[in-house]
Amino acid sequence: MTGSKTILAAAAVALAGSPVLAQQKDWRFGDGEMPERWSLQNRDYALCDSGLMQSPIDLASPKAIAPVQVSTNYGAVESRLSVADQKLQLDFPQGMAMMSGNKQFNLIQVHFHTPAEHAINGKRHPLTAHFVHATDEGELGVLGVFFVEGATNPELQKMIDALEAGNGATVSVDAKGMIPDQLMVHRYMGSLTTPPCSEGVNWHVVDQTMTASAQQIAAIEAQLGPTARSLQPLGNRLLVSPSGN
Repeated sequence: MTGSKTILAAAAVALAGSPVLAQQKDWRFGDGEMPERWSLQNRDYALCDSGLMQSPIDLASPKAIAPVQVSTNYGAVESRLSVADQKLQLDFPQGMAMMSGNKQFNLIQVHFHTPAEHAINGKRHPLTAHFVHATDEGELGVLGVFFVEGATNPELQKMIDALEAGNGATVSVDAKGMIPDQLMVHRYMGSLTTPPCSEGVNWHVVDQTMTASAQQIAAIEAQLGPTARSLQPLGNRLLVSPSGN
């Protein structure tokens, strides 16, 4: 494997959220409030505690109000279910992408957190999906989507139903059904929210919410447990939002 395929494969590993084998994982999410101090678990995670561009953040204090041009070509595909300790993920084949301005980010996978990692005025929604992408040059981009309790989401249900089959199960899912029709996003530069907390991640957090039933949220939470990192300071970074909060 060479060129862009090698870079995309490396990006997929980096953003997996946890190793494929649970016993290889040497860190865990905490309560989402206290700093995790992951650098104390492994010196390779030093950036988690010393970095100045870390994620997630509270989105309530943008430094600019402006529309950010974002679009996707998501559709129906055969995905692969990946489950492990504090991990629930769908791995996608090549072909789908997110356009942010004039830059194309190729979709690699979507994984989930309970509760949501990003907050608005200190409030976290019960569930979030992080659609992970990389450019051909390896630049990382994430589209974050909040879910609130409401109507059942058919695409989430397909993933939940596949949990009984276990890790590696094939899931036919329409990724477009897990994102809002309109993508008004909060845009900033941040990091992975799991070790090694690499920075330089292009975050796009959608302002509009999707719905999932109480039963769906409970099923995903039962698989993941608490999986939200503590909020990180925005510092002097530029946060652009579609509207004031």
